Amino acid sequence: MTNQIKIAVIGVGRWGVHLLRNFLADPQVNIVAVVDPHPERLAAVKQQLNLDENVVLTTQWEDLKKVPGLTGVAIATPATTHYALIKDALQQGYHVLAEKPLTLDPAECRELCHLAEQHHLILMVDHTYLFHPAVEQGKTVVQAGKLGDLRYGYATRTHLGPVRQDVDALWDLAIHDIAIFNAWLGQIPVKVQATGTVWLQGAEGLGLADLVWLTLTYPDGFQAYIHLCWLNPDKQRRLGIVGSLGSLIFDEMSLSSPLTLLHGEFEQQGNQFIPVNQRQIVLELETGEPLGRVCSCFVVSILNNTLSEVSSGWVGTELVEILAALTVSLGQGGKPVFLNDRQGSKVITSDS
Repeated sequence: MTNQIKIAVIGVGRWGVHLLRNFLADPQVNIVAVVDPHPERLAAVKQQLNLDENVVLTTQWEDLKKVPGLTGVAIATPATTHYALIKDALQQGYHVLAEKPLTLDPAECRELCHLAEQHHLILMVDHTYLFHPAVEQGKTVVQAGKLGDLRYGYATRTHLGPVRQDVDALWDLAIHDIAIFNAWLGQIPVKVQATGTVWLQGAEGLGLADLVWLTLTYPDGFQAYIHLCWLNPDKQRRLGIVGSLGSLIFDEMSLSSPLTLLHGEFEQQGNQFIPVNQRQIVLELETGEPLGRVCSCFVVSILNNTLSEVSSGWVGTELVEILAALTVSLGQGGKPVFLNDRQGSKVITSDS
């Protein structure tokens, strides 16, 4: 195709390889460069994905500035490197797709969003779950009122590794479930709380929490409870919302029924509450790899010059603001922290 957009992938570790694979499969994309500090990774992906000889393989980000006609970059590097890389990319005139989180600092996130707007560039964050067919369908179910009056939500995300050394379980895992709750509810939390336990790294001081419990409170009073742990061999990826008419369950580990609507309510008979209308419906989902949908959305956003409402830089910024507030609460032993929106900028205050 003569109108292919030229994209470079920066970082081809565990996740970056999948980004590269999906972009290679898109007929509207021409992969022109791959950057990774490890030469052995570059050699491996060249062989694994049968990269064209014309694809530039380099260990240096600066080499991309010599690639003619580069349109956009996909960044899958450690979160601590995001700010500098994304800022430089935007200043070079490249559209950017960044792995989550956008950065580790809300102020940096806001700066990058404004910079993208000033240069009329797309800044998108790879919040893959927001493109999962089950999450998209779940949002439709919840917002159609099929659960009745919403009561509470819960999520569990546990596994045995990998154990990160740059961020704790909160920053590594929570963003997925928070993003889903926000999307399903159409709201963002106004109050958050977090408690955690450290076993592996720095238990004697301010270490990296291996186990974290979260409480999110939304503007209408709805609360969601999240359990996160990377030190638990019982691997779970389960999220639910409970309403007066039933519950909606997203169970990623269930290949046959990842999204289930459980109908059921109470009928009062005297002083007794009797369960009625109980039935289970496994909801049909569209097919398609969520990450493939992310990559396609990025490409379409560039071609149409339209920002993704699902996972824009501003959506990524909101999530980083929530994580930053949770980090404050975690450091204060679970003290509630409020997020107040004033003139478009989040102000975080602790409960006294």
